[in-house]
Amino acid sequence: MLCCGATHPRDLQAEGRNDVKGIHFAVDFLKANTKSLLDSELADKKYISAEGKDVIIVGGGDTGTDCVGTAIRHGCKSVTQIEIMPELPECRTAANHWPQWPRVKKVDYGQEESEKLFGRDPREYLTTVTKVVGDDAGNIKEVHTVKVEWENNNGRMTPKPVKGTEKVWPCQLMLLAMGFTGPEETLIKQLSLKTDARSNIKAEYGKFDTNLKGVFAAGDARRGQSLVVWAIHEGREAAKAVDKYLNSK
Repeated sequence: MLCCGATHPRDLQAEGRNDVKGIHFAVDFLKANTKSLLDSELADKKYISAEGKDVIIVGGGDTGTDCVGTAIRHGCKSVTQIEIMPELPECRTAANHWPQWPRVKKVDYGQEESEKLFGRDPREYLTTVTKVVGDDAGNIKEVHTVKVEWENNNGRMTPKPVKGTEKVWPCQLMLLAMGFTGPEETLIKQLSLKTDARSNIKAEYGKFDTNLKGVFAAGDARRGQSLVVWAIHEGREAAKAVDKYLNSK
């Protein structure tokens, strides 16, 4: 039974991404901080510190918010959250009526703390990173961005850069909170497992069996990044499927 999660992070595709130090995936930043906090109240210094730094966070959601809050509590100099999607409305639109999920602007604790400390919401909407630049020592020193507008290209929405909206931000720490692209590939390749269009392990819901006899998959590894309640549910249902398989003989 494979329940190894979907922890392969989506990376930033921008000029200079691999040429500078000081760019970290959000989960690495948050995990190290939490472990150091639990182990020593941060006294062991075994974490990525945002103290005194201009912090750029790429991505939104709960993970991006946690990065904002953690950077503030470290004592960052400034924090900016880059989001490629447009700002959502304060209230539901006519097209987003009940019982649909409300697509409205969410202000979480990280943004609230930023407003209190720096006087502004840290989010920059309809913005994408085009380049990162390092100093003479190879450490990140600035981030170049541009505004975008979304265009419909044969039924597919794609972002298009808006000329004249380029901007350069000071930055000594960049955190990537851009979501995940599926499970780590090592085990999938070793077992020659089939995957779906989103690179998750291919296993039908309810059956949970993969293309390899006797190998099952459940949770994020099967369905992609989701909530812990789904992990619990799939764990239980997959256990039933395994029990049925073992007792079928």
